[in-house]
Amino acid sequence: MASSSCSATDLAPLLTAAANATAVANYLCTQFDAISKKFSDTTYAIDNTYLLFSAYLVFAMQLGFAMLCAGSVRAKNTMNIMLTNVLDAAAGGLSYYLFGFAFAFGAPSNGFIGRHFFGLRDYPSPAGDYSFFLYQWAFAIAAAGITSGSIAERTQFVAYLIYSSFLTGFVYPIVSHWVWSADGWASPTRTDGDVLFGSGVIDFAGSGVVHMVGGIAGLWGAFIEGPRIGRFDRTGRVVALKGHSASLVVLGSFLLWFGWYGFNPGSFLTIVKGYGNNKGDYYGQWSAIGRTAVTTTLAGCTAALTTLFSKRLLVGHWNVTDVCNGLLGGFAAITSGCSVVEPWAAIVCGFIAAWVLIGLNKLAVKVKYDDPLEAAQLHGGCGAWGVLFTGLFAKAEYVDEIYGIGRPYGLLMGGGGRLFAAQVIEVLVVCVWVTVTMAPLFYGLNKMKLLRISRDDETAGMDLTRHGGFAYAYHDEDDDESIRKLGFMMGRIEPAGSVTPSATGHDSQVPTTAPPV
Repeated sequence: MASSSCSATDLAPLLTAAANATAVANYLCTQFDAISKKFSDTTYAIDNTYLLFSAYLVFAMQLGFAMLCAGSVRAKNTMNIMLTNVLDAAAGGLSYYLFGFAFAFGAPSNGFIGRHFFGLRDYPSPAGDYSFFLYQWAFAIAAAGITSGSIAERTQFVAYLIYSSFLTGFVYPIVSHWVWSADGWASPTRTDGDVLFGSGVIDFAGSGVVHMVGGIAGLWGAFIEGPRIGRFDRTGRVVALKGHSASLVVLGSFLLWFGWYGFNPGSFLTIVKGYGNNKGDYYGQWSAIGRTAVTTTLAGCTAALTTLFSKRLLVGHWNVTDVCNGLLGGFAAITSGCSVVEPWAAIVCGFIAAWVLIGLNKLAVKVKYDDPLEAAQLHGGCGAWGVLFTGLFAKAEYVDEIYGIGRPYGLLMGGGGRLFAAQVIEVLVVCVWVTVTMAPLFYGLNKMKLLRISRDDETAGMDLTRHGGFAYAYHDEDDDESIRKLGFMMGRIEPAGSVTPSATGHDSQVPTTAPPV
C-alpha cells in the first residue's frame, strides 16, 4: 500500500531536470501533506458523525422502551412506568459519567475492570472521543430499561433509582469491559495476544453484554418481588393482566426497530475503512455495515412471522402484542452475530429465537413467574441464544474482515469449536456475574421494605397513590371499587343523549350538557 507521507529528500532525485529540484520537492511535499491532513480530518469527521448519529438512534430506543412499557401495563400504572424510563436515562447518565465509562473502557487496565477516565478525566484520548462515550452511555441505559419492564407495576420508586444507578455504573460496565475493551479477558481484540481459546468472544453489539445483563437482572428483581396481585388466583390458575394499549406497544416496537439500526450497524464505530481484498474498491466497512442492517432486519422479521403463526396454532388467534415481542426477540438474538453471519443464517436465528421466547413464556407460567413485559425471557433467553448462535454460524470471511485473519469461526461453518466454547463461557459468566451482584441488591432492598409497594397502593395503581393522578381521563373497569375507597372517581365521557345503565340497574339518559360546578 502506498505511503501517505512525503519526503523532499526522496522526491528531489526524481526532479533532476528542474532548476531547483530541492525547492520544487519541498513545495510539492508541503502541498501533499496539507491535502493528506485534510483527508485525515475528513475521515475523523465522517467517522465521528457516523458514531454520533448511531448514538442518537440508540438513544431514541429509550422512547421505544417507554412506549412499549406504557402499553404493556395497565392504565393505572402508565405514569409510573413512563417516569421510570426517564429515570433510567437520567440516573444512568450521571452514574455512567462518574464511574461506568471508566470501569468499562478506562485503559490501560487489567482484564477485569477499567481504571481511568473517571468523570471523563483525561478524555478524549487517542483511544476515543466524546462521541464514543455518548454511544456507550446509550447502550448502558438500554440495559437498565430492560430491567425496569420486568418489575413494572409493583416496585417502589426509590428501588428504581438505586438499581438503575448500580446497574449502569458498575454491573453492566464490568461486562462490557470483559468483551469490548481491548484489555478485557474475553475480548477478541485483546492487545496482549492472550485471547480466550485463541478466539475471544464475538458479541458484536451485545446480545450477552446488554440484553442478557438487563434480562437476568430483571429476572431476579421479578423473582424476589413475586407476582403482581391477581396474576395467579388461589387455585394457581393464570389470570391475564393485559396491557391497556396495543397501539403503544406497536409504536414502541417500531421505534425500537428503528433504533436497532444504530444499535447493530453502529457498533462498527467507524465507516470509512477499506478492507483491501479482491472484491474491489466498492467493498469496505460500509458494505459490512449494510450487511449488518440486513441481517438485523431478517432476524426480526422472521421471528415476528414465526411468532404470529405459532401463537395462532397454539392459542387460536392473531395477537399483535405477541408478534411485537417475537420481533424484538429476533433482534435481541441477532445482535451478537449480526456482523459475521450470512443473511440466510439470520433467518435461522430469528426462527429459533421465536420458539425460545414461546418456550420460556410457557415455563414462566408453570413456575408462576410474572414479568409484565416478558423482558427476562425475551432479552435474557433470546440474548443467550444469540450468543450461542454466533459460535455456530459465524462466517470465516466476515470474522477475518472485522477481527483479523486466521481467527476461529462458526462450528457449523467448519471453523472448529473454539469460538463456540468462548461463547458458552460468556453465557455462563454473565449469568453468574449478574446473579451475584443484582440478586443480593434486590434481596436487600426487599428486606429493608424498599422494593415492593403496599398491597393497597398496588391495587389502586401507582399513578394515583404515588404520582398524584392518572395518565388518562379514565380508569380500568376492574378498579372502580379500589378507587371509590380512596374517594376519587373519574367518569367516562359518553356521546350526548346516549343511554347508560344507572346505579340502580335501570337505563338513564346522559345529560347533554355538563352540570354546573
